[in-house]
Amino acid sequence: MASIEALAATLWSLAALGMTPKALRVAVRETHPDASRKDVVRAAFYALVAVQPRDGGGLNELHSFALAERSPDDEASFALGPRRTKVRRRGA
Repeated sequence: MASIEALAATLWSLAALGMTPKALRVAVRETHPDASRKDVVRAAFYALVAVQPRDGGGLNELHSFALAERSPDDEASFALGPRRTKVRRRGA
């Protein structure tokens, strides 16, 4: 399995101006066939946050890929309970 850093470096090297998320995913899978989709998405966010952005194209494509490919199970869901009302006290 490829590390997040290796996947991020691959994403940076492959991301080009006008590249679709699907094309980027296919290109990454050719280089790292054993990488899971979740690892590739995490590496895309890692590349955006931790790695110094380069000059030129690819930044928007990498950002679009990371947002388009994230799955709903990546975010922990939680339920909010009913809102409690404030108890008012009469007189002092």
